[in-house]
Amino acid sequence: MITSVFSIVTSILMALVGLFLFLGGGYLLVLGGSWFYALAGAVMIGSALAGFKSPKLALRLYAGLLLFATLWSLYEVGFNIWNLEVRLLTLVGIGVWMLLPWVWRQGGTWLADKREMLGAVGVGTLALVVSCFTAYSIDGTVPADRMAAHEAADSAADGIPAGDWQAYGRTMGGDRYSPLDQITTANVGHLKRAWLTRTGDVRQDGEGTVAGPDQGHEFNLEVTPIKVGDTLYMCTPHSWVMALDAATGKVKWKFDPHPAKADQEKNVYLSCRGVTYYKIPDEIQTNCRTRIYSPVADVRIVALDAETGKPCDDFGDHGFISLRQYLGHVPHGFHFVTSPPLVAKNRLITGGWIFDNQANFEPSGAVRGFDATTGAIAWAWDAGHTPETWTPGPDDVLTRDTPNAWGVYTADPDLGLVYIPTGNSPPDNWGGSRRPFDDATSSATIALDIVTGERRWTYQTVHHDLWDMDIPSGPSMVDLPGPNGEMIPALVQSTKRGEFFVLDRRTGQPVPGYPVEERKVPTAGVAPDDHVTPTQPYPTAMPSVSPPDLKETDMWGATLLDQMICRIQYRQSAYDGQFTPPHIGQTTIVYPAFYGIVDWQGITIDPQRKIMLANASYLPFRIKLDHRQTLEGPGILPKWNGQGEEPAAKGDALSVSPDYGTPYIAYTNPWLNPLQIPCKGPVWGTLTAIDLVTKKIIWQHPVGTTRDTGPFRTHDNLPLPTGMYNIGGNIVTKGGVVFMGATADDYLRAFDLATGKVIWRDRLPAGGQATPMSYEIGGKQYVLIAAGGHGGLGTRSGDYIIAYTLDGAQGTGATAQ
Repeated sequence: MITSVFSIVTSILMALVGLFLFLGGGYLLVLGGSWFYALAGAVMIGSALAGFKSPKLALRLYAGLLLFATLWSLYEVGFNIWNLEVRLLTLVGIGVWMLLPWVWRQGGTWLADKREMLGAVGVGTLALVVSCFTAYSIDGTVPADRMAAHEAADSAADGIPAGDWQAYGRTMGGDRYSPLDQITTANVGHLKRAWLTRTGDVRQDGEGTVAGPDQGHEFNLEVTPIKVGDTLYMCTPHSWVMALDAATGKVKWKFDPHPAKADQEKNVYLSCRGVTYYKIPDEIQTNCRTRIYSPVADVRIVALDAETGKPCDDFGDHGFISLRQYLGHVPHGFHFVTSPPLVAKNRLITGGWIFDNQANFEPSGAVRGFDATTGAIAWAWDAGHTPETWTPGPDDVLTRDTPNAWGVYTADPDLGLVYIPTGNSPPDNWGGSRRPFDDATSSATIALDIVTGERRWTYQTVHHDLWDMDIPSGPSMVDLPGPNGEMIPALVQSTKRGEFFVLDRRTGQPVPGYPVEERKVPTAGVAPDDHVTPTQPYPTAMPSVSPPDLKETDMWGATLLDQMICRIQYRQSAYDGQFTPPHIGQTTIVYPAFYGIVDWQGITIDPQRKIMLANASYLPFRIKLDHRQTLEGPGILPKWNGQGEEPAAKGDALSVSPDYGTPYIAYTNPWLNPLQIPCKGPVWGTLTAIDLVTKKIIWQHPVGTTRDTGPFRTHDNLPLPTGMYNIGGNIVTKGGVVFMGATADDYLRAFDLATGKVIWRDRLPAGGQATPMSYEIGGKQYVLIAAGGHGGLGTRSGDYIIAYTLDGAQGTGATAQ
C-alpha cells in the first residue's frame, strides 16, 4: 500500500513537472531557444505515465534523461559548479527520490529495480562533485619588490598626518590609502574589536527596504567617518552630525539639524556618506575656524564648530545654507545631497542628487561653489547658461534638467582643480529632449577651477547615455611613470561599466600608454524620436571588470524550472549586448547595469606600489519604454506639468518611472525570476587588483557568500562562495592589508594585498555597506567601519560604528544619547 501511494504521487508530480517543462520548453523552442526543456518535459511525462503500469520502464526512461542531461549540461557550460547546479541538481534530486524503496517498484530486488537509476544519479552527482573544484579566481602575486615599494608613503600626503583620515578618501585625491603599517598580514589575525558605538539613529516605520515612493525610503548607513586629531566625525541617515573620541568611541557631541519632515518623507534615500573637515585660513576673520560641513536631508548644508558641534554663526543663515536657492521650483524629494561637499581654497563645492526618471523639467544639476567662511555663493557651473560659469543673483534660476553630479568629488589642490563626476539630464532612458550642452557634459569627468569654477577640461565616458551609466564617484589621483621616465600626474576614473579611464589630470587627455578607442555598439531599436551614437569609448590598455555579453546559456535560477523561465525571458527581450538601446514596447536587457559594476564606492589606489583595487557587482536589469497613454489614459498615472508637488500615482504605476514631459514611461527592474532569484548566475561579486604600470590584472577573487541572502530576501542560507553583491568600498594600508565590508553577507574582511586571499574576517551585527577607514591614536592603528545595513540590498539594519585594534577589548563601547 505504501509503495502504491508513493508511486502514484511520484507519477502525478512527475507529470506536472514534465508538463511545465514541455509547454515552457516548447515556447522557448519557438522563440529560438534550447530544445532541451521540451525534450526533458516529454520524457518526464512519458516516464510518469509508464510509472502506473511499468515502473521499471519509467525508471529507465528517467535514468536515460538524467544521463543525457548530464552530457548536455557539460556541453553547454563545462565543469562550472554554479551553471551545472541549476541544470542538474533538480534532476539528480528527483533521481534520488526514485531510489527510495517505496517508489516505482517492479517486484524484484531493490538493486535489480534501481540499477540504471543508481548509475545515472551517480554520474550526475560525480559531475557536480568534480565541478566543485573548478576555480573562479585569477590567481597571482604582487612581486616582492613592488610590495616593498612604499617608503615614500611615510611623508604626510596633502599635509595630512599619517595617523589621520581627514577626507572621505583620506585625502582630497581619493586614493583610500593609509600610510600606517602596525597591522600587517602577519598579525592581522589578532585583530579584535576595540570599541563599538551605537549612534541611536535607527530605521523608522515607513522607511522601507526598497527605494521608491510606494515602498518607503531606503535607510542606508553608508558613512565613512573622518578622523582629525583625536576625534572622529560622521553623519547618520537622518542627518545627525556626531563627534566621537577616536580612542574610545565615546560620543563627544551630537547635532541634530532637524531636517524638514516633508523632505525626509519624500526622499527615496535616507543616507549620508560623510562630512568634510576644513580649517578656515588664518588671514580670514572668524570665530569658528575649524569646521565640519555636512549635508542635511532637506537640501541644506550645515557648518559646525569642530570642537563644540555648534553651528558656525557667520556661515549662511546662522550656520546653514539652502541649496534650493537658484533652483526655482523644487518639489519635495527632487533634490538632496548624500555626499560630503569638497572644501578647498576657502570654497565649498557641491552638487546633489536629482530624483531620477521623474520628468524632463527637473531642477538644475549645476555645481556650485560657496565661500567656505560666509556661505555666500561664489560661482555656479551651469552647462546651459552663457557663460556657463557665473554668479547668480537672488532671483536667478539655474538651467533646469541639466546633468547633475551626486557622487563624492575629488581634487588636486596643487593644480587648483576639482574633478566632477556627472550623470545624465533626466530622464535616464530617453534622451529625445536633451539639448547639445546636456549631451556634451553628461557621464563625464569635468575639471573645474576650485576658486573660479571655470571649466578646464571634460572627458566623456558614455555618449548620449540612455542606460544611467552616470559616473558615481570622483576619480582617484596617482602619479604614473611616463614613456621617458618622467612622473605624470594622472587620475583613474572608475565607471559603472567596469571600465577604467587613465587621464592626465592636468589636461584630461589619456595618459600615453593608456589609449582609448571608439568601438561600434548596437544601434537598432532606439525610439524613433531619440538616437544613439554608433560608437562608445573603451580604454584598450587597461584591464576591465566589465562582464562579457550575456548568452542564453548564462541564465540561472534555483531550479531547472525557474531557469527555463529566465531563458524564455532572455529570448523575449531585446538584447544585442552592452549598450542595446531601450526599446518601446519590448523589454530590453541592460548589462552592465546602473547598480554597478563599480558604483559610488569608486576605487582604491596604493600610490606607492601603483596598484589599483576595485570591488565589483554583477546584476542585469531590464527596461521597457511604453507610451504614456497606456497609464495616463485610464488614469492609473496622474498627469503633471511640474507645478506643485508631484502627484501620488495609483496601483502598479507607483513602480513605474513616470518621465513627465516626455512621450514615454519606463518600467525598470532588476532581472529576477518569480522566485526572486537572479536570472544571471554567480559570480555576483569580485575584488580585483590591477597593476597600473604593467596594466594587467594581478589577481581577482569572488568576494562574499550567500549566507544572508536566501530566496525571497530571507537572511538564512548556506554560505555558498558565489561572490556577492556589494555596496561600499575598500581601503589599503602600507602594511599590505586590504579591508572591505560592503558584501551582502555582513562581514568585514581583510585581504592580503599580495595575493588577494582572505586572511581575517569578523561577523558584523548589521550590513557593512560602507567604506572602512584606518587611523592611529595613542600608538595604536585602528580599522573602523559603519555597520547599519542597506535598504536596497536588503541587509540587516542597525546603527553600529565598530573599531578594531590588535589588542582590542571585545565588547566595550558606548551608545549615543
